[in-house]
Amino acid sequence: MTKTEGKTASAAVKDILLSNPDGLHEVLRAVMQEVLEAEMEEALGASKGERTPERLGYRSAYYGRTLVTRVGKLELRVPQDRA
Repeated sequence: MTKTEGKTASAAVKDILLSNPDGLHEVLRAVMQEVLEAEMEEALGASKGERTPERLGYRSAYYGRTLVTRVGKLELRVPQDRA
């Protein structure tokens, strides 16, 4: 990464966080949601909708969960699997 690219990325993040008071809140929520999805894919051995012989289970639905953090309460959709 060059210095120009680093400055541009830093400026973009700074603009997002300064222009939107809930910017950090939304970024953290999106990251946490992606982590939950990745954990489910790892546990099942396949991504959502993927059909493979190595699949260990199936997705069922989502349930809501509130995670309290320093930046506020994050409303997450936790994926469920079928037992």
